[in-house]
Amino acid sequence: MTLVKATALTKVYGTQASGVLSRALNGIDLEVEKGEFVGVMGPSGSGKTTLLNLFAGIDKPSGGDLQINGHHIAKMSAKELALFRRRQLGFVFQDFNLLDTLTLAENVGLPLTLDGHKGRTVQESVEKLLGYLGLHDLMNKYPYEVSGGQQQRTAVARAVVHNPSLLLADEPTGNLDSASARALLGVFQKLNTEQEATILMVTHDPFAASYCKRVVFIKDGQVYTQIDRVGERQPFFQKILDTLAVLEGGSAHGMATTRI
Repeated sequence: MTLVKATALTKVYGTQASGVLSRALNGIDLEVEKGEFVGVMGPSGSGKTTLLNLFAGIDKPSGGDLQINGHHIAKMSAKELALFRRRQLGFVFQDFNLLDTLTLAENVGLPLTLDGHKGRTVQESVEKLLGYLGLHDLMNKYPYEVSGGQQQRTAVARAVVHNPSLLLADEPTGNLDSASARALLGVFQKLNTEQEATILMVTHDPFAASYCKRVVFIKDGQVYTQIDRVGERQPFFQKILDTLAVLEGGSAHGMATTRI
């Protein structure tokens, strides 16, 4: 089942009147199937963040069409879009964006509370999810009392507690050390393989991208190429490095022995 379908998607910033136009996306065609874990990579300024912002409903496309779970994003009213984002999408950012005045459990339960759920129903959902992600013993801690990796895993729990159709992650390992990044990516992989969560992750990190099932490379606002993972992560990791080297005009020489 196709969950996300972008057709000839364009995004232009600026106006004709100002004489300053910047084309961030230039006719992208992209589909994401339900249950996929897709990475998006590309050089700085390639359009990957703009693409994520369109999928998130933060920006509206200048042209083309974007459908998520059968909904035409550009045709929604502000009220419809707000409801869609709250119920259908989950977000994980580089900065954890947890509220320091709430416990980890209260942070995770916030989306359910905002959607009108109350009491025991929220508590049971939160406890079950935090247990599943290995955070049950920390549920009554505050964000400043736990590590960055634990904060980011809590942010993931908050993003998926309402069972969104699509989880969007923007450089989720950017503020983590290597051990915490590995643990977080293991959480994404677990959610994808065991819960069939559909994940779209923008990253500049080949190691993070190697956890995906497919990586789409963006250049100059267009899809440059894409590669699928077949088998183990190590050869897929190397293939990502090789593709990035070609994309950025460099060489992958000397990287072949990198272990992950």
